[in-house]
Amino acid sequence: MRSNRNLVLMVGALLGAIVGVAAGHSLLKRAEDTDRPMLTASEGISLGALIIGLLRQIATLGDDD
Repeated sequence: MRSNRNLVLMVGALLGAIVGVAAGHSLLKRAEDTDRPMLTASEGISLGALIIGLLRQIATLGDDD
């Protein structure tokens, strides 16, 4: 059981890193193409709410309710 847990954590960390790099690259490209800030306050709040919702959905995976 322990090795499965470690494997899941490693895969999750790798996927998180890949998604983070892709998001950073996308924001930097947008900032280079426009003169506006990389991320406005309202976009940041929306993004934060979406991330929290995604994490809540992941936490409920496998629940049989």
